[in-house]
Amino acid sequence: MSQLKNPALIILAFFSIYVIWGSTYLLNKIAVTELPPLMLASVRFITAGFLIFLISLFLKIKITVTRKQLINSAVAGFLFLTFGNGVVVWALKYVDSGFAALQISAQPLVVLVLMRFFDRKKIKPMSFIGVILGFIGIYLLVSQKELITQQNTSLGMLMIFACMLSWGYGSIFVAKADLPTNFFVNTAYQMLTGGVMLLIGSYLFDEVWIFPTQWSQSVQISMILLVIFGSVIAFTAFNFLLRTTSPEKVATSTYVNPIIALLLGWYYLNEQITLQSIFAAVILLTGVYFINTKKVITILSRFFK
Repeated sequence: MSQLKNPALIILAFFSIYVIWGSTYLLNKIAVTELPPLMLASVRFITAGFLIFLISLFLKIKITVTRKQLINSAVAGFLFLTFGNGVVVWALKYVDSGFAALQISAQPLVVLVLMRFFDRKKIKPMSFIGVILGFIGIYLLVSQKELITQQNTSLGMLMIFACMLSWGYGSIFVAKADLPTNFFVNTAYQMLTGGVMLLIGSYLFDEVWIFPTQWSQSVQISMILLVIFGSVIAFTAFNFLLRTTSPEKVATSTYVNPIIALLLGWYYLNEQITLQSIFAAVILLTGVYFINTKKVITILSRFFK
């Protein structure tokens, strides 16, 4: 247990979910311009799952799990990957990568509300300020006429919000569920089960699969980076943090993810960064900060007494 609480491991894990995941919006956006979204996600996660299993076998880590752990892994795989990620990839066909990251930065608000609903966790009075700021930021973000008038953009934004609910509930579920104790094995089972369900979804939606040799070089590189860094490294770090810290702290990755995504989308894809988007981001992330920072809440509580 002391090893799990190693500060260096925790810092590296947070770096992974902060910076690496911030870049996955760009990588998915590049890949989804050529590949069907569910196919893209299924190939990514099934490949990553097998790679993690191979690593586990090489390290002589026991990969056998109980029936309950397998079922719970499949549930987590669906919440995080099949729906939570697969539908976001689909939405990226119609929404800029930076915009999607900004919308998802409201994830801590969703986690807060869900924890209140499912766990009856008391919401501190000052957290409501964060919630209010968060909703104002979201409204400013999604109400931009130059964005919502584009075809299917509104539908893409709506589906991303549904994914946020799925990811938020998944974070709460994983924190309590009986899952494989080893983080590599835990991640591998979630990847494989989530990837197989994406594969089934791709078949049901009649997606046309494209053989890897027919992918452009940029898509091939994006997929390699998504598998190794975005899946094997970052998702393992995510599961590690959920079991060693708390869902609220893990959700703070949304502070950094949108900034990374915005800059990369602007630099590589010439995505537009509007003044209203910047203003919305400042308000939204300020709200998220209020929700997750106990020190700020304590100071403000004393001020308003």
